[in-house]
Amino acid sequence: MNEAPPQYNADSIDEKTVDPDPLMLFQRWLNEAMATGIRLPEAMTLATSTPAGKPSARLVLLKQADEGGFVFFTNYNSRKATELDANPQATLVFYWPQLERQVRVEGKVERIASQESDAYFKTRPRESQIGALASPQSQVVASREVLQQRARELEDLYEGREIDRPEHWGGYRLLAEAIEFWKGRPGRLHDRILYERQGDGSWRITRLAP
Repeated sequence: MNEAPPQYNADSIDEKTVDPDPLMLFQRWLNEAMATGIRLPEAMTLATSTPAGKPSARLVLLKQADEGGFVFFTNYNSRKATELDANPQATLVFYWPQLERQVRVEGKVERIASQESDAYFKTRPRESQIGALASPQSQVVASREVLQQRARELEDLYEGREIDRPEHWGGYRLLAEAIEFWKGRPGRLHDRILYERQGDGSWRITRLAP
């Protein structure tokens, strides 16, 4: 490849002056990513693994981030859900290249309460609700036409009626145990600030070498 290497700007983050609460810093970075007009700034890589250690990763969308954790939704019969149920540890990665920023989150994952999933499902566009019912996520299907036919059948079935959340669809919450903030710097001497949750709920802040 002959492309010129990226030239990182001089903006920095300092372990001595960062917000003591990583969730506050994350929300600020997410808001700034949204303000730049980046498409889908809430997109994140979700990495999971089987109990035997075989990894897999995919992009999903963050729907909520607060002291309770990082929430996303999926089909509970999908590969990611099967792996999370068997090995409830995962990593999330956010990357905003326009801002030269990355955030990596590690922690335990659990299903959210069914009432929370119900409430979010009601806010989804109707076509997305139909899609959640029609798609046997991660399973082999004969063709796209099969999925489309199933969606049409469900549209007819639920015409004029509210669609309830299917039991096989809902949310997960990642409870952060470690959050690392990365900021590109000149000479590839990047800033890496790591927050690690302590037993009393506080956060230990350290700097990592790039």
